[in-house]
Amino acid sequence: MTKHQTVDLDWENLGFEYMDLPYRYRAFWKDGAWHKAGLTEDSTVAMNEGSPVLHYGQAAFEGLKAYRCKDGSVNLFRPDQNAKRLQNSCKRLLMPEVPEEMFVDALKQVVKANEAYVPPYGTGATLYLRPYIIGVGENIGVHPASEYIFSVFAMPVGSYFKGGMVPTNFVASDYDRAAHKGTGASKVGGNYAASLYPGEKAHKAGFSDAIYLDPVEHKKIEEVGSANFFGITKDGKFVTPKSPSILPSVTKYSLLYLAKERFGMEAVEGDVYVDELDNFAEAGACGTAAVISPIGGFQVGDDFHVFYSTTEVGPVTKKLYDELVGIQFGDRPAPEGWIVKAVEA
Repeated sequence: MTKHQTVDLDWENLGFEYMDLPYRYRAFWKDGAWHKAGLTEDSTVAMNEGSPVLHYGQAAFEGLKAYRCKDGSVNLFRPDQNAKRLQNSCKRLLMPEVPEEMFVDALKQVVKANEAYVPPYGTGATLYLRPYIIGVGENIGVHPASEYIFSVFAMPVGSYFKGGMVPTNFVASDYDRAAHKGTGASKVGGNYAASLYPGEKAHKAGFSDAIYLDPVEHKKIEEVGSANFFGITKDGKFVTPKSPSILPSVTKYSLLYLAKERFGMEAVEGDVYVDELDNFAEAGACGTAAVISPIGGFQVGDDFHVFYSTTEVGPVTKKLYDELVGIQFGDRPAPEGWIVKAVEA
């Protein structure tokens, strides 16, 4: 293939599905150090049946994307922040930390090796990257693994919004995503396993997903499915919840910065009470997959609260979305250190 040439896929109609690409990165931790780090074509993972990941959920992961720019180069968006968050997850589960340099290098190797699968500029599609670390080896007691596997694989994924960014409706869950002072602030598998049942209940009731309230009193908004919540108040503030059981979203902190530094808004991390929803003119969920998913309506008990509209995106939400996506694809200037080139033009 010529430089920056891509494989022949229906880029406009990609979903969010696994695809077995030619290469992934893998490293093994044993006897206090990382070994055998590099690319492999093997998409299967072999482990002992006693591996703690299988029995005690000793697993953490990340999610981020590579973006094709107009000049053919490929951007990574704030990968150092994903590296730091994975290190924090590793500390919480007593796993060896993946050094930031090793983490970013693994991403670059996977993107370069699979560059033909990075979607063309203008399609809205991206190359999704999934780093993960799992505890493996012979074990049966409830204690940390003696060996670990760190890996990064990738797949092209479509634009999250088909036919434009459209608000959807959510419902407050009676279930907790994570315990107060539990693992909610870590990106670990158990949090997502706990969300499957309430998420399915929300879908069957006709909602996009569940919104989880604080696990102590069920009075404050915490997370929207597997994304973070934000609201735009009627007096123009950008507000997002703060809690020890919320995953610190790279997208959320990027939006907090842009709201304040690019648009002069007051940006606040604080309590968002469900009985004070009338303070908000707009609301949305933010995360890697959608960047921003506008929230049209929110069902809390018998009350259905509409923010800006159930059919149209609010102007501030749209402005923030355009700015962030523009930075990711290289069309708008990025704050220093936010963009790392995985492939040069």
